[in-house]
Amino acid sequence: MPAVAEVMSTVACNPSPRGCDLPTCPVCADSMVAAEGSAYLSENVISYLWTCDTCGYGFVTKHAVSKRFVCN
Repeated sequence: MPAVAEVMSTVACNPSPRGCDLPTCPVCADSMVAAEGSAYLSENVISYLWTCDTCGYGFVTKHAVSKRFVCN
């Protein structure tokens, strides 16, 4: 089933979207657990693709990361 994508800009309450409330579908209000995909748009912006399992509606969120993560 094809999904219609819409870009919805968000302001992350923490550097990681996992620390924030997960989105709900704007069409059927079902809660969403995991993004279908993600991509780095720039060094500090991450885009997530969400698709509702209930109604098939799709949308994209963007999150700005305030600091870079460094692996030791």
